[in-house]
Amino acid sequence: MPVSGELRGGRFVTREAGRWVATPLLAALVVVETMDVVFAIDSVPAIFAVTDDVFTVFTANVFAILGLRAMYFLLAGTIPRFAYLQTGLALVLVFVGAKMFLTDVGKLPV
Repeated sequence: MPVSGELRGGRFVTREAGRWVATPLLAALVVVETMDVVFAIDSVPAIFAVTDDVFTVFTANVFAILGLRAMYFLLAGTIPRFAYLQTGLALVLVFVGAKMFLTDVGKLPV
């Protein structure tokens, strides 16, 4: 689909010279939604490190796809208040990685 070079208010598609063209807003929407899906798929190994229940993995990914972008915009203004966010995230990722690595040695409880 051809893309117009300028925004047309809040429209995703518009008519230009008698044909339908997408606006840059539609291209941005496609990119953002694609990234939501990519990040949800990327989180599958982390979820399997916590549980083997397929229903839990499926619902966690659905909620990730539906709410990831909305939660980002909700928290974007409050990020300076989270003083230990990077340290906490690093510890969680180390824990999940160690647990995934140690499952080869033996069964670890959830």
